Amino acid sequence: MTNGKHPRIVVMGGGTGMPVLLRGLKNLPIDLTALVTVADDGGSSGRLRSEMAIPAPGDIRNVIAALSDVEPMLLELFQHRFSVGNGLSGHSMGNLLLAAMTSITGDFFTGIKEISRVLNVKGEIYPISNQNMTLNARFTDGTTISGESNIPLAGKRIERVYLSPEPVKPLPNAIHAIQKADLVVISPGSLYTSIMPNLIIPKIDIALKETKAKVVYVCNVMTQAGETTGYKASDHVQAITDHIGSGCLDAVVVHNEPIKKAVRDIYAEENAEPVVYDTLKLLNMGLEIIEGDIISYSNSTVRHDNNKIATLLYSILEQK
Repeated sequence: MTNGKHPRIVVMGGGTGMPVLLRGLKNLPIDLTALVTVADDGGSSGRLRSEMAIPAPGDIRNVIAALSDVEPMLLELFQHRFSVGNGLSGHSMGNLLLAAMTSITGDFFTGIKEISRVLNVKGEIYPISNQNMTLNARFTDGTTISGESNIPLAGKRIERVYLSPEPVKPLPNAIHAIQKADLVVISPGSLYTSIMPNLIIPKIDIALKETKAKVVYVCNVMTQAGETTGYKASDHVQAITDHIGSGCLDAVVVHNEPIKKAVRDIYAEENAEPVVYDTLKLLNMGLEIIEGDIISYSNSTVRHDNNKIATLLYSILEQK
């Protein structure tokens, strides 16, 4: 943040929560880097992964879309998903473009860079690893399951997630980005299947401990059936600590307004409920609590609000 340079914010994650943060942050005067999970194995992403032996492109595609600045029609083309019933059934155009660019350049990371250039992406996008990998889970009953998309379907309490085949290597750019950051944000999202695959990559834990940046976890607003049923905010944090050790997180961002009853009732049908923010326990874990009204409602769903969360995160930098 010295010498008149823009502050560096690194966002880690995947799934639906990460693009929300990025859409808000991309308009701020910052150097933005997204570190994205590549452990997805469902749908179009999973098929391309197994057929072409490339890291999963789906989460990367959504991040490119969030950070791109192009005509709406081009973005719609990039995010277009072919309907079921033909050879392209269920495939996303963006996933196919990423797979094609990986073939042309011979490297997934280089393919992302080229697509990002074409779609006028603001900031840097790095896959957390350049390898094809599988996410596995061990449950509290001792059973295990393989495949990111299968884990929530088991409906069991998760004890630990881990990657195979070992050793998984982090992308060096991802480590450097964390080391040089002014603020590292772990985005909201599916705790075990979107967030954890980034954090459990070797050397990421060390980078998070050693960086001079404040490391902030944006806690989920609602629990997720099959992953975090009954989890309070401290349980989310404890799961992260159990996987990568203590001393990695400095602060947790929580939403501090009640969720509308009509919305709660809809989520209850999916066995989901508002996350309880047990502030005393979080404080006892040595975390700073940063709270605010940071959500918006859309079609009876609750989401972090692009601009509200971006403003809150930027204010952390100003405090520094």
